[in-house]
Amino acid sequence: MKSFLKEIKIGNRSIGNGHPTYIIAEIGANFDKDINKAKRLIDAAKECGADCAKFQTFSTQKIVSEGGFSRMKLEGVHGSWGRTVSEVFKDAEFPREWHKEISDYCKKVGIDFSTSPYDFEAVDLCMELDIPFIKMGSGDITWLEMLAYIAKTGKPLMLATGDATMAEIDEAVRTIEATGNNQLVLMQCITNYPSKIDSANVNVLKTYQSAFDILTGYSDHAPGPVVALASVVLGGCVIEKHFTLNKADKGPDHPHSMNPTEFKLMVDYVREVERAMGSTRKEVVAEEGETVFVQRRCLYTKNSLKKGQVITESDIDVLRPALGIAPKFKSIIIGKTCKIDIEAGQPLFWDNF
Repeated sequence: MKSFLKEIKIGNRSIGNGHPTYIIAEIGANFDKDINKAKRLIDAAKECGADCAKFQTFSTQKIVSEGGFSRMKLEGVHGSWGRTVSEVFKDAEFPREWHKEISDYCKKVGIDFSTSPYDFEAVDLCMELDIPFIKMGSGDITWLEMLAYIAKTGKPLMLATGDATMAEIDEAVRTIEATGNNQLVLMQCITNYPSKIDSANVNVLKTYQSAFDILTGYSDHAPGPVVALASVVLGGCVIEKHFTLNKADKGPDHPHSMNPTEFKLMVDYVREVERAMGSTRKEVVAEEGETVFVQRRCLYTKNSLKKGQVITESDIDVLRPALGIAPKFKSIIIGKTCKIDIEAGQPLFWDNF
């Protein structure tokens, strides 16, 4: 079994333990067929602190069978659109002739550009643009031919695992592994829009880490930042959230996306969580330099003591602050003879005896 890397280079960034969480603003279809809006979304994502502005590259005829969908009575989000799936997907296509311009614009802004490819030609386009990683959506986790094709590019991969069983995930991981590509981030995901907090199962990250000894992340469709923050705590090194300028805009993904205010708040919280996680080394930190004395106790004189007097238990108090002998040495001090006079209410020191 090939070992997957615990540190992966994404553009100019490294991801993995000890590195800041890599945060993806999933723009997807939220540019609404307007290249200038796509650029505004990129600008906003950068301002919010995202590391990557990500799109999706598909052709409707290569991803959707209207004949197949016509056989289904759709009750989920796909059934809420009021139009055929093909019509919605057609409107959501990210024109391939825009890719180079958008990629160049991201470089100008200073944010990574990436896109999820949904056909072989889209993968080839990703290679032409030299994107820093390829994210594979949950829907293609059982399309092993495509997984292998993408993995053979040698690019770092992020694989979402929504809808999938552990057996299907294992098969996908082994397919990628067999190509020799050892740069994989396995991302927990609940494929519903929006998904429920109660279904998030962030603890699955621990399962992936244990089962595959691999980097993990979360492609999150739940409301708010909670799932993302929990993922960071459990070692998730990548967070992906849908991003929009306005949740009220028309389009399939706007309602369950984060607007800039929400996204920036999430990014700020993630960075705070990273600071709070800190080190595994337990030590007295600088800001505890005073409280380590103020809140602890030591041995004090309850009564005035004379030189040559033998200490008894009734002569000792255990009080704050901890300036002298620690309470655990009380039994040793009892029976000691004072070398000097000591006033009542004073800390006891070893050189008193």
